[in-house]
Amino acid sequence: MFRRRWLFALVVVAGPVGAQDRLARPEPRNEFTVQSNVTIPMRDGVLLAASLYLPKNVGGRFPVVVLRTPYGKDRYRGSIGPAEFFAGQGYAVVSQDVRGKGASDGDYQVQSHDRDDGYDTIDWAARQPWSTGKVGTFGCSYLGEVQVLLAGARHPNHLAAVPQAAAGGLGSAGGYWSGFGAYENGVFSLSSAFGWFLDAGAKSKETTRPDSVDFAALLRSRPTIEMIRAAGGPPTDFEDFISHRPGDGYWFRQGYATDTTRFDVPALHVNSWLDYGAEQTLALFDLFKRNAVSPRARDNQFVIISPTEHCASEAATEFTRVGDRVVGDARYPYWTIYRNWFDYWLKDLPDALRGFPKVHYYVIGANEWRTGNTWPPADMRRVSYHLSSRRGANTGRGDGLLALARPTMAGRDTIRVDPADPVPSRGGTICCTGNPADRPGIFDQADLESRPDLLVYSTPPLANPVTIAGPVRAVLYLSTDVPDTDVAAKLIDVDPSGRAWNVVDGIFRLRFRNGIAAPAPAEPGKLYRVEVSLKSIAYRFGAGHRIRLHLAGSSFPQWELNSNTGGNIFDETAYVVASNAIHFGPEQPSALLLPVVPR
Repeated sequence: MFRRRWLFALVVVAGPVGAQDRLARPEPRNEFTVQSNVTIPMRDGVLLAASLYLPKNVGGRFPVVVLRTPYGKDRYRGSIGPAEFFAGQGYAVVSQDVRGKGASDGDYQVQSHDRDDGYDTIDWAARQPWSTGKVGTFGCSYLGEVQVLLAGARHPNHLAAVPQAAAGGLGSAGGYWSGFGAYENGVFSLSSAFGWFLDAGAKSKETTRPDSVDFAALLRSRPTIEMIRAAGGPPTDFEDFISHRPGDGYWFRQGYATDTTRFDVPALHVNSWLDYGAEQTLALFDLFKRNAVSPRARDNQFVIISPTEHCASEAATEFTRVGDRVVGDARYPYWTIYRNWFDYWLKDLPDALRGFPKVHYYVIGANEWRTGNTWPPADMRRVSYHLSSRRGANTGRGDGLLALARPTMAGRDTIRVDPADPVPSRGGTICCTGNPADRPGIFDQADLESRPDLLVYSTPPLANPVTIAGPVRAVLYLSTDVPDTDVAAKLIDVDPSGRAWNVVDGIFRLRFRNGIAAPAPAEPGKLYRVEVSLKSIAYRFGAGHRIRLHLAGSSFPQWELNSNTGGNIFDETAYVVASNAIHFGPEQPSALLLPVVPR
C-alpha cells in the first residue's frame, strides 16, 4: 500500500522494569556483514539487486529472511532496520530492490511482476551455500503486499511470512477488490493514491516529486485521471489504476488474492485500526486459513491489530497518540514476537510460540489488549440501532435518533449532494497522502455538524459502557434522483464535553448495490436497500458518551467525488447535484449494526 516511511523501532518509555524488559527489542546475538548489490536473475533474465546480510561468528548455514521494497533497499529504514535486526539474530537477510527500482534492472509497474519475482528470489535464496533452504518473508505496506502475492504462488521453501499492513494484497476475494489499497467498496481512494503515486510511484529512477504541490487545488482538479500530470509529476501507473475500475481484468493480471487463491504458508498478519485495511487484513487472515492446502498453513494463521496509524505498530508508546486522541499504552513485544516467529518456523525451536493466541487486538477506549482464537470474538452479537427523526436529522441541531426500538412512524431525511461543495473528510483510515492537511487518525468532528448536507443520528447518553469488536455496518433504505450516488458513513463517539471523535468510517456507491463486478445505474426515485461497510474495529464507548452516526454524500478528499451522472467519473469534468433520502420506519428499518461484546 501507499507508504513513504516506516517507523520500525519500538519506543520504550518509563515504566516498570519488568514491562520494559518484556517490550524492549531483543539485543543482537551476533555481528553481521553486508554485501550490497548482489544480483539475482529472474526467469526472464532481468537482474534484481539485493543487499546480503550474513551473520558473523556463527558457523554453518543460516535460515533466510527476504524483504522486497520499491523504496531503495539501502536508504529506506523500513528495509534497513528489519534487515539489521534479523541479521543480528542469526538470520541471513536478502533485502531486494523490486524490478525497475533502486539498483534493479527492468521496467517498473506497480506489483505486476512481484509474484513471479518473489518466487524466483526465494528459489535463489534457498539454493545458496550459506542457506539452510528455509526462507521467511517480512515487511510492511508494499513490502507486506508482495508477500501476499508471493504466498499465492506457494513456493515450497517459503515457510513463514509476516505481512504487515498488507491489506492491498487482497484483490477480488470476499468482494473487497482492494487492489493495492486503491479502492474501498469500489470507490477510488483519491488522496492516498494521488500522494503515493506523486511521491513514490515514478516509473523512471531519475524523476522526483515536484518541489511544491498545491494539494487543495490539484485534488479538486478535473478530470481526475489528469491529476498527476497536472501536478507536473512523473510517468506512473496512476492513470491505469484510476481508469481500470474494480472488476476489470487488469486487476486479475496483477496477482492480487482472489477467492480461489490457495496458500501454504503460516503467516502472522499485522495491521492497525487507523491504518488502511484492518478489515481486509482480517479477511486475509481468514482467507489464508480457509484456502490453505495443508494443515500446517490452515492451523497457523495469526493476527495482531494495534490502534496506530500506517506501519506504526512497533512505534507505540505508553501514551500512544493517533491524530488528536491519546489511545493509551499500546506497546506490545513485537520484535520478540517476530524473532520467535522465525525461530519457530525456520530454526525449529519448538517452544518459541508456545501458548501464542491466534488473535491479538487493542480495544480503543478501554485502552487494553485482548486475545482470543477467533475474529470476531465468539461472544460478539450484532445489535441494531435504528435511525429516525421527527423534525429532521440535518446538522447536529436536528433530532436524528439512534434507538434499539424500531420506529413506529415512517419518515425520511433528505440531503443535497453537491460535488462542488463536498463534505470534508477528516482523519480516519488513510495513509501516505503527503498532504499536511490530510492526516490519518482520530479527530473532533463536531464543527462539521453545522453542514445541512450531513445527517446526524445519536443515542442518548449511555448508562453503561458499550464495547464493540467486529465489523460495523449500516443498513440503509435509500432513494435518489440521479443514476448513481455515494453514501459516506462515519461512526462517532461523542464524549460528555461534546467532542465528536471519529471511530471508523466507510463509503458505498449505489451502482455497486449488486456487487462490484456488476455495476448498474439506479432508477431515480426507487427505494434501494443498501449495506454500507464501515469496516472492523474494537472500541469502547464510555458511560455518559453518545454513539453517533454521520451520513453524507461525500467524504473528500479521502474518496473521489461521484459525478452523480452514472458515468466513468475519472474522465468527467461535469457534475450534477443529487437529492438523496434516507428512509426509516417499520417497513424501512434503516439501522446502524454494531458488533457488541460483553464488558
